[in-house]
Amino acid sequence: MNFSVEEENLICMYHTSDRRRTMARLMAALPDMDTEMRRLANGTIAQLEQMTDDDFDGQRFDFTGE
Repeated sequence: MNFSVEEENLICMYHTSDRRRTMARLMAALPDMDTEMRRLANGTIAQLEQMTDDDFDGQRFDFTGE
């Protein structure tokens, strides 16, 4: 699965021990996000839903600064 830099950074912010908990943390934060960030988060969640747990565990997520 290929994530954009923005999606990967978002995952890094909410990353926990596994894919399902990471998605849950992202979903819990949705009400506090503005429209643009919510759109990014929903797209990221959709991609995470399509991954398997093994794919997630094998993925390396690196926070990329500007």
